[in-house]
Amino acid sequence: MTTEKKEIYLTKEGFEELKAELKILKTEKRPKVINAIKEARELGDLSENAEYHSAREEQAILESRIQELDYMIDNAILIEEKVSDKVKLGSTVLIKYDGEDETENYKIVGSTEADPFENKISNESPIAKAIIGKKAGAKVTVESPNGKYDIEILEIK
Repeated sequence: MTTEKKEIYLTKEGFEELKAELKILKTEKRPKVINAIKEARELGDLSENAEYHSAREEQAILESRIQELDYMIDNAILIEEKVSDKVKLGSTVLIKYDGEDETENYKIVGSTEADPFENKISNESPIAKAIIGKKAGAKVTVESPNGKYDIEILEIK
């Protein structure tokens, strides 16, 4: 049985953020949870010990996140952020929606780093799929779950 590894696309900054979170979980949070379990055990009967069950649940969630972060870091592919005349992973793109005067800046990142509130969109999103490989000045149709719409790529940074 072979397990297929999923490639995790990350910017250098996103990679460093994951490493920092992992370090905190392993060096600060894990020891606290282990200590909470130890203290709860000392209270006696484990079958009716809410503190013990809560600490064990917290430990399971923590260990799951640590495992997830380890996997993402081990399978990370760093996005090269160099200037290109075509839209690619790592590009920051200024676009204009057809029929509107306002423009939007989006940075195309891997799905792990996507954050619409910071205008970081996943390379798997409808907009990114439509514009990757295109040049500034291109007009493209985006096919989204909410229907089709047209955008123009004004600038690639």
